Amino acid sequence: MKKSAQKTALLVANGDLRLAANQKCWPAQSKMEAALTKAFRGEGWRLTRAHSYDSGLRHGFIDSQKRGIEVFRSIDPDLPLVVAESVWQYSQHILPGLYTHRGPILTVANWSGTWPGLVGMLNLNGSLTKMGVPYSSLWSEDFSDDFFRAGLREWLRSGVIRHDQSHVKPFALCSIPADEASTAREFASRFQRDKAILGVFDEGCMGMHNAIIPDELLNPTGVFKERLSQSALYAAMLEVNEQEAREVLAWLLRKGLSLQFGSDELTELTEGQVLQQCKMYIAALRLADDFGCASIGIQYQQGLKDLTPASDLVEGMLNNVDRPPAKSLRTGKVLFEGEAMPHFNEVDECAGLDGLVTYRLWRELGYEPENTLHDLRWGRHYKGKGVDDYVWVFLISGAAPPAHFRRGWRGASSERQPGMYFRLGGGTLKGVSKRGHIVWSRVFVMNGKLCADVGVAKVVDLPDEETQDRWRETTPQWPIMHAVLDGVTRDQMMARHKSNHIQVVYCPGVKQAYRAARIKAAVFHELGLETSFCGDIPTA
Repeated sequence: MKKSAQKTALLVANGDLRLAANQKCWPAQSKMEAALTKAFRGEGWRLTRAHSYDSGLRHGFIDSQKRGIEVFRSIDPDLPLVVAESVWQYSQHILPGLYTHRGPILTVANWSGTWPGLVGMLNLNGSLTKMGVPYSSLWSEDFSDDFFRAGLREWLRSGVIRHDQSHVKPFALCSIPADEASTAREFASRFQRDKAILGVFDEGCMGMHNAIIPDELLNPTGVFKERLSQSALYAAMLEVNEQEAREVLAWLLRKGLSLQFGSDELTELTEGQVLQQCKMYIAALRLADDFGCASIGIQYQQGLKDLTPASDLVEGMLNNVDRPPAKSLRTGKVLFEGEAMPHFNEVDECAGLDGLVTYRLWRELGYEPENTLHDLRWGRHYKGKGVDDYVWVFLISGAAPPAHFRRGWRGASSERQPGMYFRLGGGTLKGVSKRGHIVWSRVFVMNGKLCADVGVAKVVDLPDEETQDRWRETTPQWPIMHAVLDGVTRDQMMARHKSNHIQVVYCPGVKQAYRAARIKAAVFHELGLETSFCGDIPTA
């Protein structure tokens, strides 16, 4: 640090690209910044905003890459810099400035389910990690707790915060049973030899720089990208007739999916919106067939959102083995019969590779192969009904498969997406995840290498009133999973995890989960990923 700047730090607030989101989250951001300013003052430091509030826009966020570059032109690159987040943020807005910043960087998030700074910061952290930009991170409910204050003092003193990551064990330093290693080698060899295509409907959704895998890192695994345009998906939707869409809807209703239709397109879920989603579902399968895709990812945001209802109901259907039949426009055959079409929500390619490996490996292990990403959204301790632990809220916008829900399709409902983000509506695929054991994972890029973390967790049942309260604190239209991580504390997870997303898949029991986690980690290792176990996974 410059001696002249030892008692001054600058603050930037990166925001959403969507005006409504920035305006809605600004009061929470303003409150957060006041608490941060007070915390810095308590340590004898001055925290100064590096850009102003815009009275015309009614928020003070950096809301575009153009604006971010403008702001960073006036920032001394050697000053300590705080990135404060209480909103979902598009990382590309500030990555150009952070990439060349020489002073210490601290990313900070509010610990809140309602105001999504937590997931925004995790995405930014994953993006900075991919770019090789050093940073430290902190998180807090009110920025006055001992954990936050100790971390802040450490950063102000040294420019670096070292969190406990003792839960991380490099796979290369572990041993697993010989039969599991053999299974992994054989699977990985076939996976690489046979090759597979990810159908990518426009890269770079919602600022997730960390969700784009460079081809030169992805291709050695045996996976290649077919770069498709969302305009092609929209064009294919126009070729799906009304009768085909109604057949998909009728199938969903027969299976027990709960749908409550209204008539107001602006605020309610309508039959017309869902029929458009049914057309998207058929169109997506047809394009996957045409291009030979083993898995697909639809961006939707900043693309299809201006043309069609949301893609999330579509994504949940695709991720489920038991799903409506769809036929080829050319041949009339049922497409991918008896199989899911693994979908990576928000075109997160790290989740795409993970999801495809998981789907095929779980098929081979004889387990239910449906898997999905969730947002690592938030959490809090819960005590009662046989649970006394820190319970995470895993939540995603609707891409979770009904196979994960209590009572399957009959435990699922579809509700209109919130208008703030989804102007044209469309339904989610909502449900409460069933109790059981899961393997969780995340593929990410670090130090120029493709990496993977693998862990285990249990999904617990919480009373309905607790579930409803957690939904109210987050997004009640979306599917929810109550997860307890094995051997990983809240702060360890936050310190290590390089994404707002986490991949999950069920196993029949805890022993099977441990075995599957070891084999999956070994598969990643054989595919060339630098792999680590996280938490309590017994090894030989």
